[in-house]
Amino acid sequence: MASNLETLVTVFGGSGFLGRNVVRALAKREYRIRVAVRRPELAGHLQPLGRVGQIHAVQANVRYPASVEAAMRGSEIVVNLVGTLFESGAQTFDSVQTKGAETIARAAAGAGARMVHVSAIGADANSPSAYSRAKAAGETAVLAAVPSATILRPSLLFGPEDQFTNRFAALARISPFLPLIGGGVNRVQPAYVGDVAAAIADAADGKTKAGGVYELGGPEVLTMREIMEIILRITDRKRMLLSLPFGLARTQAMFLQFAPGIFKLTPDQVAMLQSDNVVSDAAKASGLTLEGLGITPESLEVIAPQYLWRFRAAGQFQRKNA
Repeated sequence: MASNLETLVTVFGGSGFLGRNVVRALAKREYRIRVAVRRPELAGHLQPLGRVGQIHAVQANVRYPASVEAAMRGSEIVVNLVGTLFESGAQTFDSVQTKGAETIARAAAGAGARMVHVSAIGADANSPSAYSRAKAAGETAVLAAVPSATILRPSLLFGPEDQFTNRFAALARISPFLPLIGGGVNRVQPAYVGDVAAAIADAADGKTKAGGVYELGGPEVLTMREIMEIILRITDRKRMLLSLPFGLARTQAMFLQFAPGIFKLTPDQVAMLQSDNVVSDAAKASGLTLEGLGITPESLEVIAPQYLWRFRAAGQFQRKNA
């Protein structure tokens, strides 16, 4: 049987949090991997994830079809991970997550490549969030160009270097309270990034249903309040959980969207928090889930202590308070 080393996979957006894990998962399965990113000079951290010469970064921008086609040349499989949580200049939700996805899908169709497109559970054409509407439009565009494409919708991702659990653990170091927008009653189903990367690699292997839309969530459905309590428990910190009505949060976000780092909050993110982010009953019934792919998802409380220990006041071996 031919080795996967004879198969070239192009991964668009492979240098980010999810991308690093996807590249690692593909490398373990011995694929040759071309990582298409806007700034390949900043993607050198990917090469140690595989063998010498197995992983190569190239320049591509989803807003320029010619660069996408060039990056895809010779590929048998294409994985699209490109997305943005914040709009900046020409990098809008529509240009990246809708038109960009369409550009990649059309190029994949022209090349006859298998297409794996990563979206989000919250993708909904009627969502109050522009991010979620763009994700839904991107899915439609991908399936129109490549009807056999696999769509993967992960829930909120966690893991080392994530921008969620690490963000609130860092905030708890300097703030006397953690905010709960809308009271923190909205539900999410956090998925471990390693499990989602394995699902994407399975899709690259051809183990998913053609045209299938998979929803990838962890083993537990948690409210945002429960997640904050888990983070505080792991980091051994006592902080007040402050409820913020959606109206007040939207007003604050008008200013915080310009804030740096852990303080940044956009009006669109507030809109996203008005909806639950969980695997649907339809996906469960159809087996279009992590479990349906034979993956047993890891829980937040099992994985997060392995990397959030650094936010404890005295580090990894701090004696826990009673």
